[in-house]
Amino acid sequence: MQKIRTISDLEDIRESILQDKDSEKTIIRLCLSTGCRAQKSLKVNEALENEIKKYGLQNKIEIKKTGCHGFCEMGPIMVIEPANIFYCNVKPKYAGDIISETVLNGNVINRLLWKDPLTKELTKTEKDFPVYRKQRKNVFYNSGKIDPTDIDDYIAAGGYSALGKALATMTPPEIVKTVVDSGLRGRGGGGFPTGIKWRICSAAPGDIKYIIANGDEGDPGAFMDRSLMEGDPHAIIEGMIIAAFAIGANQGFIYIRKEYPIAIDHLSIAIKQAEECGLLGNDILGTGFNFTIKIDRGAGAFVCGEETALMISIEGRSGIPRSRPPYPAFEGLWGKPTVINNVETFANIPKIILKGADWYSSIGTSTSKGTKIFSLVGKVRNTGLIEVEMGTTLREIIFDIGGGVRKGKRFKAVQTGGPSGGCIPISRIDMPIDYDSLKDAGAIMGSGGMIVMDETSCMVDVARYFINFLLFESCGKCIPCREGLKQMHHILTNICEGLGEKGDIERLEELAHFMMATSLCGLGGTAPNPVLSTIRYFRDEYDAHIYDKKCSAGVCKNLFEYVIDAELCNGCTICKLKCPEKAISGEKKKPHSINPLLCIKCGICFNLCKREAIRVK
Repeated sequence: MQKIRTISDLEDIRESILQDKDSEKTIIRLCLSTGCRAQKSLKVNEALENEIKKYGLQNKIEIKKTGCHGFCEMGPIMVIEPANIFYCNVKPKYAGDIISETVLNGNVINRLLWKDPLTKELTKTEKDFPVYRKQRKNVFYNSGKIDPTDIDDYIAAGGYSALGKALATMTPPEIVKTVVDSGLRGRGGGGFPTGIKWRICSAAPGDIKYIIANGDEGDPGAFMDRSLMEGDPHAIIEGMIIAAFAIGANQGFIYIRKEYPIAIDHLSIAIKQAEECGLLGNDILGTGFNFTIKIDRGAGAFVCGEETALMISIEGRSGIPRSRPPYPAFEGLWGKPTVINNVETFANIPKIILKGADWYSSIGTSTSKGTKIFSLVGKVRNTGLIEVEMGTTLREIIFDIGGGVRKGKRFKAVQTGGPSGGCIPISRIDMPIDYDSLKDAGAIMGSGGMIVMDETSCMVDVARYFINFLLFESCGKCIPCREGLKQMHHILTNICEGLGEKGDIERLEELAHFMMATSLCGLGGTAPNPVLSTIRYFRDEYDAHIYDKKCSAGVCKNLFEYVIDAELCNGCTICKLKCPEKAISGEKKKPHSINPLLCIKCGICFNLCKREAIRVK
């Protein structure tokens, strides 16, 4: 690993790396990020290496261990270059065929291609993949393409060019102005203008200032930050160095939850490599600028995603939010001016510096610029990570990219913004996704989680789930949040158990508005969003639970029964054989029935019936 002492050295090394690349070599890009590892991609890698050795092709084939490709539903995923063949659901036993058939003989293995569940068409190459067609990968561009543990790969892809430009040709005020003019807003949830935050901090008095990258992602169903840290750690580091130069900081921290071991590992490797190359430490690129980065591991407390709690945690104390003002830009870590941005925010910076504010501000909407990474999960066909231009509609995300709802069910709602977000109904399916539209809809951008729900989701139970999550994660410091969440959960539980009373909805609304007005930090201030949004769009479900004692989704066990439609039931006996309580009776090839006194509503019969003869009453 060569020492890069000047900006000229950086360009020379980049040119040397590119010249040394063997254009005749076959490259197998294999995802080794968390999602694919969970589906045995490490064993796939081992099997491929064994096959390559067996054929003596070590100099002809390179396995590039990459970050997430995005389509996590179909992992492990690999792309074989130069033909750009896209294989999914790869298993270790397929390694021999991949080497012998595809690499050596150029044959495509159809069983490893993605098949459209509706048209049954096969997709052979990455560029033709329908999941990617409406995406615009700016931040996530390198993930799935480069080895995140190899700094040479990042440099070859143009990495650290923005740092060279910033240090050599721009003053700190010029960098700040570029970020301000770009319109970049914080990707951690609040959407505060990034450049304004930097400008305030750079003007704050004091010789010691800090940079913090927030990687403490804790939303249910969210894994954007984790995948970015795993797949392109140098982009985050480069953005942090530029930010540090802009505000006059010499020390940075990356705060990551301990549950992200691969992200911690890859960032640790990237920091060490950057230090060894001279891109971190003293006299970076011969400019006299000094900057170091330390990783700080969080213990998994959701509240530590809040910036003041995060700083207190770094200081070694229990991560409990404090009141603001003073804001961190004036008085942050150890009382010094501090810039805290989400890791995705920092990963945007290199391209903004390289391509300019006008380029970035031309992407997105008038008030929400650029692209955003979302995790798309739940009852949608194509789950995984997507990156789309701000202003892309929910319909495009859920149906064009996500492939629609599973099993032909009806789309009901999508929950955005994590546990403090809101549930958006089908009536707003054509709304654009940007900060202002989401706020108007009673939701928030959050860090970018999207959970798709279908007709089998009970919206009262959904609200109860998120309130329970927040109740468990609340630090308990302030009374509105601590007691408000407790009372909300109690009321929602009563409603779900058939004990709801007239006036419960109004009590929930009163509690919600009180919490939003008086809570100490953002957790309590946004916690009522799931309740308010579900009442706003699904009040009929609340009324049905309270007055009719019915749960049409078949979730709240005290409020529904399973019945068998005699016209649809063909007497296959599967439900009868699988019922744990022997609650189903009937002769073979004749309609069956369910004894409600024995039925425990486990849902096994409902999920097994291929004719959908079992329904909720």
